[in-house]
Amino acid sequence: MEIWRRAVDATHHFLTPDDRSAIEAEVVEFFPQVSLELAVDASGTPQGFMFLHDGHLEALFIDPDQHGTGIGKALISRALAAHPALTTDVNEQNPEALGFYEHLGFLRSGRSALDGQGRPYPLIHLRYRPD
Repeated sequence: MEIWRRAVDATHHFLTPDDRSAIEAEVVEFFPQVSLELAVDASGTPQGFMFLHDGHLEALFIDPDQHGTGIGKALISRALAAHPALTTDVNEQNPEALGFYEHLGFLRSGRSALDGQGRPYPLIHLRYRPD
């Protein structure tokens, strides 16, 4: 949860405080129910994680101190090895994340005006385009 909190605080400035708290409460309930793939350093300290479900990347969060070090790219490579037609969604108000995915070869495949919980945070839908 600490990685999630730090990553959201560093990248999701668009969330209202009430929505940030509500989303955190949902995540606290959700994470124990799913299998996350962790990226750890040499000492075994988690640096980031992802959650995949049926070929869709539901979550990718990297400790902000580790942004730009290749951890996110490594996790995406692992996901693509298992799911070559990988899809994901990115908050429209998070241009850094959108740029990250597009740099890795994801293409925009649609847009939703609301997030998955019906909040007013538009999502850009992405699909990996193999070379």
